[in-house]
Amino acid sequence: MDEERVLLDHGSGGRASQRLIREVFLRHFSNPALDAMDDAARLDPVFGALSMSTDGYTVDPVEFPGGDIGCLAVHGTVNDVSMLGAKPLYLSCAFILEEGLSLALLERVAKSMGEAARAAGVVIATGDTKVVPRGAADKIFIVSTGIGRILIDPPPSGARALAGDALLLSGEVGEHGLAILSGREKMQGFPDLRSDCASLNHMVEALIREVGDIHALRDPTRGGLATALCEIAAQSGVVCLVREEDIPVRAEVNAACSLLGLDPLYLANEGKLICVLPADKARTALEVMRAFPEGRLAARIGEIEAPGPKTRPGQTLLRTLPGGLRLLSMLEGEQLPRIC
Repeated sequence: MDEERVLLDHGSGGRASQRLIREVFLRHFSNPALDAMDDAARLDPVFGALSMSTDGYTVDPVEFPGGDIGCLAVHGTVNDVSMLGAKPLYLSCAFILEEGLSLALLERVAKSMGEAARAAGVVIATGDTKVVPRGAADKIFIVSTGIGRILIDPPPSGARALAGDALLLSGEVGEHGLAILSGREKMQGFPDLRSDCASLNHMVEALIREVGDIHALRDPTRGGLATALCEIAAQSGVVCLVREEDIPVRAEVNAACSLLGLDPLYLANEGKLICVLPADKARTALEVMRAFPEGRLAARIGEIEAPGPKTRPGQTLLRTLPGGLRLLSMLEGEQLPRIC
């Protein structure tokens, strides 16, 4: 490690990110709450179980089709807190502002952030502002931390997926990643590419209330659907088997990916979730998800299987359209830096 340097790849959410977390942060910070490696940490104070998560947002451009860094900082943290089966309650936010930033831009970001918080039903209770010299940051960075009350015991966890469980996805993948790329590169010919940026806490609460027994929840942000499935498979020691024909992808996303040589399974999402639960509850869960605008295209995309003679724990396999099997791994390299 002495001779290595931090690379953009370390922020991809893929294999390099996992290695950095394991070899640097977990080595020095290890504790039961952190070692679980879920989207949020479970805290157990005397007054009830809590879910807590923190995230930094450095997205470029600051404003993009379908959202901006302000609403993203709310949606992303609300969703991470929710993935532990929790009701998000409070957020804190820290702003790192570059000298010379337009106050009009800052107000638009703050307005968007406030609207997103009110829609999610959370309170921005505290915060901090720092201004750094011109060139020391790029316009605006936001760090937000969320805390919420866990609604179910045991809570969903990437380590609780069981053989025979159904794999559900709340909607189409790849939209956020392409929206950022479109905004950054001023892409022509894809005017309908917009981020799926949204808070999913109301959907999660409905799933817990009306379905229950949710084994795992995960929002496939950096690294996309494939990386998130690999994380669940590795944490639970199972095999995720998904079907390409059942994974919802917009025609515009497929077309843009074909043109750019990208894989929608590895593109970032900011308003989708993976739900793992007993197969006999899948139909009810899909009905609940489809009742929300963010889940209207929810689908069952596969199943959890036990490792067999030709598979091993932690693998994710894709049944392709022609009928073959493709091994999906965690994202290698950085498809697009500063995606969130």
